[in-house]
Amino acid sequence: MVKMTGNIKKIVIGLASVTFLVVLYFVFSPFRMFVNNAFQILSKADTKALKTYLLSFGAWAPVVSALLMVFQSIVAPLPAFVITFTNGLLFGVWWGTLLSWSSAMIGAAACFYISKLLGRPVVEKLAGGPSLEWTDRFFDRYGSHAIIIARLLPFVPFDPISYGAGLTGMGFWEFFLATGIGQLPATVVYSYLGQTATGTVKVLLLVFAVVASLIIISTALRKRFNKRLMEA
Repeated sequence: MVKMTGNIKKIVIGLASVTFLVVLYFVFSPFRMFVNNAFQILSKADTKALKTYLLSFGAWAPVVSALLMVFQSIVAPLPAFVITFTNGLLFGVWWGTLLSWSSAMIGAAACFYISKLLGRPVVEKLAGGPSLEWTDRFFDRYGSHAIIIARLLPFVPFDPISYGAGLTGMGFWEFFLATGIGQLPATVVYSYLGQTATGTVKVLLLVFAVVASLIIISTALRKRFNKRLMEA
């Protein structure tokens, strides 16, 4: 009997997992209904509808919220901020932050390993070819700092970065640590907005986030430009 290498085993396990979920979707109607409802609500970015949906699960609402966060991570580009807003509204700032942050970390890890196990062709189906091409350029530009920069910038898509990292030579723990640190500030802010902010406050905070992001980008680009001048 031919002994499988470690990489082949990982690929087989990954393909088996994907196949299981696909079969489960078509043969198990409750799972299919859950996926369809989740996709419909998240694609509309409707926090009121999501709140009602989560409340319908009673004590299981946090578990369902976590599953939705992982689901949207894998099925990019569904918006994660809708879940984070709603978690802040339902569970408060700190419990909402903890729930959103931890479940987003699980989703990011799932995306990373999907890339490692199944490769670019599968990832292009999930994240989209143009998104991955943009991610490639982002990693080429920022190198080992790409993850922490991407997580700090609210307008940089979360999931394609996770998928893209899995296609590089980056180690998992380097990716995981940078993701955890980088995404925490935005998670706290979105959770706070979900619980307390009025429409005016939301606009002001989002403007602040954009301005802060532009400052971070300009600083990073200036450092890179200065480094090139010194090397020239």
